[in-house]
Amino acid sequence: MPGATADFLEVGKVVTLPIDAITRTQLALYAGASGDHNPIHIDIDFARAAGMPDVFAHGMLGMAFLGRLLTSMAGPECIRSFSVRFVSIINVGDRLTCSATVTQCELAGGVASVTLELSASNQAGGLKMVGAAELTITLLEREHR
Repeated sequence: MPGATADFLEVGKVVTLPIDAITRTQLALYAGASGDHNPIHIDIDFARAAGMPDVFAHGMLGMAFLGRLLTSMAGPECIRSFSVRFVSIINVGDRLTCSATVTQCELAGGVASVTLELSASNQAGGLKMVGAAELTITLLEREHR
């Protein structure tokens, strides 16, 4: 974000974003917004017929939560790369904690290039996603003197 104040620009710094419990309503709304109407995510009878105990979240909904963490840190215009690997299913009722850990930070000419390791885990510590991102942030004048 142009003229950003970034208090996380230190290797090892961890920034987190808690996510409220995943609800069936949220899954239905995400299906409508994304156009992904796969019944495994919204129809409990279909999910049970497929051998699942219940519906579960779209993988891309989980990725969107990590994206929300990134944009809260620096704004969408600062994201240079963003990737995830889905590790396990996000269930209805899961409360996620999205985390970004700074693994590299280079400052030059008032611009910070930041490399992050990403993860999302549920309330029991179960890992749901891992990933990586790179941000480029223009700092406020007072921060790079």
